[in-house]
Amino acid sequence: MSEQQSQAGIVPALAAQAGELTQWRRTLHAMPETAFEEHRTSAFMAERLESFGLPVDRGLAGTGLVATLHGARGAGPSIGLRADMDALDILEATNLPYRSDTPGKMHACGHDGHMTMLLGAARHLAANPDFAGTVHFIFQPAEENEGGGKVMVEQGLFERFPMDQVYGLHNWPNAPFGTVLGRHGPMFAAFDIFEVKVIGRGAHAAMPQRGIDPVLAASLIVAQLQSIVARSVSPQEAAVVTVTQIHGGDTWNVIPDEVVLRGTVRTFAKEVRDLVETRFRAVVEGVCAAQGAHAEIRYERRYPATVNWPTQLETAFAAARATVGADKVVTDFEPIMAAEDFAYMLEAVPGAYVCLASGPGPNLHNAAYDFNDALLPIGASYWVNLVHSLLRPAA
Repeated sequence: MSEQQSQAGIVPALAAQAGELTQWRRTLHAMPETAFEEHRTSAFMAERLESFGLPVDRGLAGTGLVATLHGARGAGPSIGLRADMDALDILEATNLPYRSDTPGKMHACGHDGHMTMLLGAARHLAANPDFAGTVHFIFQPAEENEGGGKVMVEQGLFERFPMDQVYGLHNWPNAPFGTVLGRHGPMFAAFDIFEVKVIGRGAHAAMPQRGIDPVLAASLIVAQLQSIVARSVSPQEAAVVTVTQIHGGDTWNVIPDEVVLRGTVRTFAKEVRDLVETRFRAVVEGVCAAQGAHAEIRYERRYPATVNWPTQLETAFAAARATVGADKVVTDFEPIMAAEDFAYMLEAVPGAYVCLASGPGPNLHNAAYDFNDALLPIGASYWVNLVHSLLRPAA
């Protein structure tokens, strides 16, 4: 066992299995699949879960899995532990021996590690079911952008598998290795997207007076959208409005008929979310009116904010302290403007979401990112310790 893995709360059996966990993780890394296409991944996970003697339900959200384990000590609470399965549309730049076998797709967010940590915990608990109650191991597709968590909830996850509480875990680069990070209240932001088609009238670039320039109108919109956060949102609140795409025109000397803008909005509070959408529409329509253009607006509310439940977060912190030590548990982690569709599960069932720091390295969603395998026994041990803290009755 390496020095990084020598914390007292690491389950010895899981530390001894670090090599096999690493092999699983690297196999998963090499076969990335994006939203709702995780067929190889799902089959890999199901085969191993069934080899542990666990019944596996397949098909929620298409490729989702739920494996169920009943404790040997009889009846008790029912809890859910969730890992995400999907990869990203990124061309991998690591050149690792186990790099992606699918050009243009890679595990750049660590979901390969998340699956492995939960799979390791499932095997250990299945072999040592010394608890009272039920654990559901949830393997969820399509966390990146497409809301697989929402689909699982809508298709009856919590009706078919009743759970009193549900928990999630995510790796986090560039924080001290082995630190567990969390916070009360909103931890990750709500995530909305927009598309604005700015419609003008094309003309020769040398005779702009004969047209209505959607490029100019779009440029003004991009600039004015920044006034929403700067002048409409309270400085004590948080919001981000970012234009990420501009599409328009085909040649040097023609003003096009239309320009398309796309981007994202991030907020924490519902009131701020409502305010930003209202102001967004007003800015776009107002700028277009001033320029003689008009706009078609598509504004979609995607993931809600990820908000931890107080009691369940304290339970997660206690399990983290038992795993990595009190000095490595950060309870005031700064809120993050990224989004996480575990939020849908937390809207339906009490629970908590924390991060496990992987030390220095490339950030998430970076073509050079690779999950730190030294985390695998730590994360798996966290899951085991969490189950024991919730489901093992007092002696």
